Amino acid sequence: MPAADAFEAERRRLTGLAYRMLGSVADAEDVVQDAWLRWDRLGPTGREQVERPPAWLTTTVSRLALDRLKSAQRQRETYVGPWLPEPVLTTGDPADSVELAESLTLGFLVVLERLSPVERAVFLLVDVFGEPFATVAEVVERSEEACRQIAHRARGRVRDDRRHHPPPSAANELVNAFLGACAMGDVTTLRQLLAEEVVLVSDGGARVHAARHPIVGFDRVARFVVNLTKRMPADTRACPSAVNGESGLVTFRGETPWFVMAFEVADDRIVAIRLIINPDKLVRAGSPA
Repeated sequence: MPAADAFEAERRRLTGLAYRMLGSVADAEDVVQDAWLRWDRLGPTGREQVERPPAWLTTTVSRLALDRLKSAQRQRETYVGPWLPEPVLTTGDPADSVELAESLTLGFLVVLERLSPVERAVFLLVDVFGEPFATVAEVVERSEEACRQIAHRARGRVRDDRRHHPPPSAANELVNAFLGACAMGDVTTLRQLLAEEVVLVSDGGARVHAARHPIVGFDRVARFVVNLTKRMPADTRACPSAVNGESGLVTFRGETPWFVMAFEVADDRIVAIRLIINPDKLVRAGSPA
């Protein structure tokens, strides 16, 4: 098989792995491109000696992403305001497994931020992408037994933050009712749709003014979203869309994405709203990935 064909057969999976590691589409694409250059530089003879190209590519992408993640986490310590992953518009491809779909949500990626880079790599490779511990041990340069212990510890930390989510159709109905209540300024209805301890997190980075701390509680969140709706300029266009596999909203000014909202729903209530305003994270918000 030609070098390009072997690589292209794995590109989508590799990009998905790198994105879940890094929370950034741009960084994920850079990592995958670096892996391609290394694969290409092996030459025909070197590639023939690789027994399992998918495993080689997975190891290479994982190591590159791990190195980049360690640097990124240091940078996020000085990030202005809350940091959220770069959103991607999704199409709900039926070929994606439940595990892959769940691991793409912004809520899940935020939970992964609480893991160390090595814990994150081990958890994703083993529990989401089904890689054997032998491969994972090579990636993180630990023994297989150590990787099993890391995976067990990471599972416990992730499990504590998981919620039961309703089917997409039920979540969409709830979000549509929320958007209608926002448009009407109906705070009473909003309070019925929001969980009592609902959390709204906004990410504007250093370039755009946004709430520097999470907004907690249905009263404060309801007032915030109603005021936000009232302040929208006349040329605003709001488009419901699946954001990282969850119900969401992409808002445009003209043809330029202005902000993205992603809604996390559990127990028939909206439990979290994630608002991405940082323009650096909205470059790809105009079309599905």
